[in-house]
Amino acid sequence: MSQQPIESLIQPLSLVDDLDAMRRGLSPLVMVERLSARFAEVEDKIQAFVAEENRFDRLRRDAEALLDRHPQRAERPPLFGALLGIKDIFHAGGFTTRAGAALPPDLFAGEEAKIVTQLKQAGALVLGKTATTEFAYFEPGPTRNPHNPAHTPGGSSSGSAAAVAAGLAHLALGTQTVGSVIRPAAYCGIVGYKPSFDRVSTQGLVTFSKSADHVGFFCQNVADMQAVAEALVADWAGGEAPARLPVLGVPDGAYLQGSTALDAFEAQIRQLEKVGYPLRRISVLDDIESIDAYHQDMIAAELALGHEGWFAKHGHLYRPRTAALIRYGGTISLARLEQAREHRMIFRERIHAAMADDGVDLWLCPAAPDVAPAGIAATGDPKMNMPWTHAGLPALTLPAGLGKLGLPLGLQLVARFGADPALLHWARGIEALFR
Repeated sequence: MSQQPIESLIQPLSLVDDLDAMRRGLSPLVMVERLSARFAEVEDKIQAFVAEENRFDRLRRDAEALLDRHPQRAERPPLFGALLGIKDIFHAGGFTTRAGAALPPDLFAGEEAKIVTQLKQAGALVLGKTATTEFAYFEPGPTRNPHNPAHTPGGSSSGSAAAVAAGLAHLALGTQTVGSVIRPAAYCGIVGYKPSFDRVSTQGLVTFSKSADHVGFFCQNVADMQAVAEALVADWAGGEAPARLPVLGVPDGAYLQGSTALDAFEAQIRQLEKVGYPLRRISVLDDIESIDAYHQDMIAAELALGHEGWFAKHGHLYRPRTAALIRYGGTISLARLEQAREHRMIFRERIHAAMADDGVDLWLCPAAPDVAPAGIAATGDPKMNMPWTHAGLPALTLPAGLGKLGLPLGLQLVARFGADPALLHWARGIEALFR
């Protein structure tokens, strides 16, 4: 594949601006036509979407139907006309769910995911299914990074992150079981948000680990993400942050040494301190290997339990890394699984206690060990995301400059459980500094 100029594969796209234009009278059909041209220009280069025949004929019909249902501008729902990509582990009416796998798709067919229904009710138009790694684990699909197609977009929500970065969708759905929202968002230079555990329903997706799966979202900026969260996330109102700069906590020690781009991270810290952000360095994750062992055993055991029947009959259709995790999960005792599940709550309270002791509002850390690795045979390492996912804490990544080869760096912010509105509120100020 010949090297493509960066400018041809990434493109700004503002959900908030386009929603405002459609509220003032721009037809969503116009948005569809614009997108059709953009899709023809870049989709074959990044392969963010699962193939669909007559995609735009269907989308035009959907846009016309949306207009018919909501003829009065003042009464249109909050995401009216937003163009949506759906990670192909969510069930969506009219679409086959394949989960990035070669197994017969009727094995895991089901009713439309609750969050997909909510998005449609909020006025979103489904552009299509986005590519995922096999069963949202490590075996990659064909998607490439829009910033440089010779590099991975990350995973497992590969297509969702790439689609938003390339200006093919206003927003996209993903999931995170270890680092599958935050990492690809960072690699693709966009905003990824993983809500507090279970704040967004996982009903209607092909489950990886019921104790760790989080539904997440991709947008190009925090204002867009706030519009999505306000429309979709339960009990959002009334959770604004105090009108002050947040106290930032840096988890020094063994965890942070997992990053190979610490010089860049320290430069980001200096930028924040220069404009007045208070910062505390705290040794809080020095037992990171033990935390990782609990998390990996939990998700492996739950994957093995969920795939037990399928794997017995269709094991030859699974790709090597997925099959290996299922086999490993089958060796984990139910006692160890329960211990790992209980550890999530113990660990969460430990993190909360550390925040309270030092007055920390947000944890600040790299979103990934470094920029997106070269090649698409692997999707990168989720080690910087794992502890926050294990604790079920809300996390968000922001674009925060460029690293090696001009590829994006992401800055990860993590709040207390349930403090999602405060996380996004404070993230806007930090985003403005790095934009």
